[in-house]
Amino acid sequence: MDTTTAPAVTAGRPGRRRERALAVLAAAAATLTVWVAAVPVAGVDLVARNGGTEQSVTAVAVGVSTVLAGLAGWALLALLERFTTRARAVWTAAAGLVLLLSLLGPLGGGVGGAATLTLVALHLTAAAVLVPLLRRTAAR
Repeated sequence: MDTTTAPAVTAGRPGRRRERALAVLAAAAATLTVWVAAVPVAGVDLVARNGGTEQSVTAVAVGVSTVLAGLAGWALLALLERFTTRARAVWTAAAGLVLLLSLLGPLGGGVGGAATLTLVALHLTAAAVLVPLLRRTAAR
């Protein structure tokens, strides 16, 4: 009689995926909350320079950008976990560097003081949620 067994599943992996997905969604919810507070509630005209043109920053752009940044952070963390035993430390340093580099955009691209402040707040909010939550899920 030929019996087959299912491949072993690493304990905690589905839980880790769920935690990481929730971290990405929480970051998107947090940045959208900042956008709502700034744009419709406070009346900030959220415009950013993109090359030579000015573009309005919409809720969709904020949500999609945050989810993409979160997924990129998740992917980097997963890769680091495969190739190094210090994934948490390396990822945290990389996340800090990416945050600093990402702030160059709003600091140089916001159109007006309120827009610049709001764009910086959006970047800091995304990082404030993503970095600790994704870091917490890193393999020890």
